[in-house]
Amino acid sequence: MFKHSLLILLAASIISIAAFAQDAPPNNQPAAQENGGGHHGPMDPAQRTQELTKKLNLTADQQTKVQQILQSESSQMESLRSDSSLSQQDRHSKMMDIHQTTNTQIRALLDSNQQKQWDEMQAKRGQWGHRHGAPNSND
Repeated sequence: MFKHSLLILLAASIISIAAFAQDAPPNNQPAAQENGGGHHGPMDPAQRTQELTKKLNLTADQQTKVQQILQSESSQMESLRSDSSLSQQDRHSKMMDIHQTTNTQIRALLDSNQQKQWDEMQAKRGQWGHRHGAPNSND
């Protein structure tokens, strides 16, 4: 139950950030620099892979696989954002499903020590989302 709630919070946070980034005017500067540092917008799959490599000490093989998973997630999310036939609620639900699948796929690539770090990272992101207005789920 707790893990499911964390995943929902994390997904809601990422979707909120993605919606914000989509409304921002395009430019060549990463969203983090626009907002004074930190990660305030979705990073591209290569940047996300590099961040995970630093935090989890990913092997070269893991880096390749993680980046492929993140590229797939990115293209699926982009397709959903451009699909005007879906209601906002359906789009949100599908994005959460995609993100949860991505997290599960990445976690499966990790060794036990990396999984522990991954779980801690996810918990921190869930707490961040809760503090910044993400809905609280009591499932």
